[in-house]
Amino acid sequence: MAPRKTNPEFMTGVPELLILRLLSDREMYGYELVQAIEAATGEAIKVGEGVVYPILHALEEQGCLTSKRKPVNGRTRVYYTATAAGKKRLGALVSEWQRITDAVSGLVKGAKHARA
Repeated sequence: MAPRKTNPEFMTGVPELLILRLLSDREMYGYELVQAIEAATGEAIKVGEGVVYPILHALEEQGCLTSKRKPVNGRTRVYYTATAAGKKRLGALVSEWQRITDAVSGLVKGAKHARA
């Protein structure tokens, strides 16, 4: 079976984690996030605007992000920034991600039982 060119199904939730992580450092606009995710992951993870924008809108609705419009070269861009609630959510996502990756890594390496 040939490797997939797109992200596998188990990546559900990962774009949210990556978006929150990047926005916890500085404000960015949607397409900038698409590019930053690809660059930060060495092109291992590629998400399009069709993935990023719905997540941005949902996170903003949940109070995890704020947005502001800025004129740039004659057009308007919407920049997003993580709020305190977004940073708290990021911490929870990172903890859960670490728990899952530790368990999977243990199993892949041949451990008899993954940690719960």
